[in-house]
Amino acid sequence: MSCSSNSPYPRTFSHIGISVPDLEKAVKFYTEVLGWYLIMKPTTITEDDSAIGEMCTDVFGAGWDKFRIAHLSTGDRVGVEIFEFKNQQNPDNNFEYWKTGIFHFCVQDPNVEALADKIVEAGGKKRMDKPRYYYPGEKPYRMIYMEDPFGNILEIYSHSYELIYSSGAYD
Repeated sequence: MSCSSNSPYPRTFSHIGISVPDLEKAVKFYTEVLGWYLIMKPTTITEDDSAIGEMCTDVFGAGWDKFRIAHLSTGDRVGVEIFEFKNQQNPDNNFEYWKTGIFHFCVQDPNVEALADKIVEAGGKKRMDKPRYYYPGEKPYRMIYMEDPFGNILEIYSHSYELIYSSGAYD
């Protein structure tokens, strides 16, 4: 079966953008703890009439002045843009899961417990006491919710998304 312009097909994931209060600390955390690759060092983008300046004004509206950004890549080639905006604000509640929008991202590591400990050692925290098993006593599929040192919510899965959910994780 061929895809026509009217047929949907599963798009691949290109990248995510994460806001942090300290770009250097975030680059250090994500490269040293999660092992992501730095592919573009921290750079300052300024509100001006350059191509990137105009594109950012289209996105943010006028008056954003400047921000810093670094680009990383995961082991499966998904890009991660890390932003540090001036006047960055940490919300009182960084886990407003009931509001529309993205409330977490998930990484995969077969040793959920070790990565969770490494995140805590680097200044992050656990949002659950211990990993949860999807099929206790039957399959080793585990997960845990965490926070990075900047309050961004991340989850760790032990196995692929497809393995966990194609087995009927909620049955």
